[in-house]
This record gives sequence, structure tokens and C-alpha cells, in this order.
Amino acid sequence: MQLEQLYEHYQSLLFGVAYRMLGSISDAEDIVQDVFLSLQQQEIDKISHVKAYLIKMTTNRCLNLLGSARHKREEYVGPWLPEPLLDQQQPADIIERNESISYAFLVLMEQLSPIERAVFILRESLGFEYEAIADILDKTTSNCRKIMSRAKRKLPHPLPTAPLQHVVLNPDKLKNLQGVSQNPPPDCLHM
Repeated sequence: MQLEQLYEHYQSLLFGVAYRMLGSISDAEDIVQDVFLSLQQQEIDKISHVKAYLIKMTTNRCLNLLGSARHKREEYVGPWLPEPLLDQQQPADIIERNESISYAFLVLMEQLSPIERAVFILRESLGFEYEAIADILDKTTSNCRKIMSRAKRKLPHPLPTAPLQHVVLNPDKLKNLQGVSQNPPPDCLHM
């Protein structure tokens, strides 16, 4: 794949990972841009699992930024709140980015350490297996399980959600968004 094709294919996913971890639109955009600038310097054809590689690059950059950002936030008076994500994107972008991105979710993520946040997002939001998370974060599988356990203990049970807050249209099932709003096929909605 060419760099432009990779950008078109993975930009929304990487932005979602970065935004969930950072809670800042501008920081998430900067991270994604930095990932693709770095990728430009590499031989893309020699990367065996491009998606995992890009997520690893994004996650590592977010962890680095969180390490420095946490220090900056300690000087801020009052609770830290994430930037709201405005719906100015195209419908396809909104579908991809809405998956488990909510303002309340981002506020809850602030209770976790950067590594706990990374494991939680990779597992719960993106559905990665512990083996893949361990590979992305250079940890052992059992360590990732323990980190996830600690993260879950810090968060309320169950995580608060509005009834339809996490309904996401499955773009694989929808070829065209026109005419779907009235009666979408039953298999294109996820709860």
C-alpha cells in the first residue's frame, strides 16, 4: 500500500486511539500526523502487520505525551476535562469515531495511569487480545492482564452509558447511507 492509501485507511482509527488516550483533539491530530511522517521514512512494504504497527506507534507516542502532559496538568487548577469532539466530520468519519468515544468516557480515562489507559483502550475499545496488547506495549501477557485488572478496579462498575450512546452503525453492512435512516437492516446496528 502507498502512504496515501494507508493514511486514508487508518487515519480515523489512529485518531480514535489517540483521542481516547489523550482527550485532546489537537494532540491526537499531532500524534497521527507524526506517525505518518515517521512512516514516510520507513520501507512500508517490509512491515508485516501494518495495522498493529501503526497502532503501536500511536500508542507509544501517546504514552510519551501523557508522561509529559501529566506534569503540565498538575499545575492546572481544577479538574482536567477533555476537549469535546465536534461533529464536523463527514458521516463515514462520524461512524468510525463515535465508537465508545464519549465525553464521560474520556473523563473516566483520566483516573487511569497512561499504561492502564493504553491497555484498557486497546482491550475494551478496540477488542485486542492480551497477546497483541503485550506485543504493542512490550509487556508480558500476564502483566497486561494485571494492568487491566487494576484499571477496572479504578473505574465504576458498570461504566455509565446512555441507552443508545454506544450504538454504532457497522460500515461494512452499509454501502450507502442514503435511505438508511428510516429502516436500517437489523444486522447493521451494534449495541
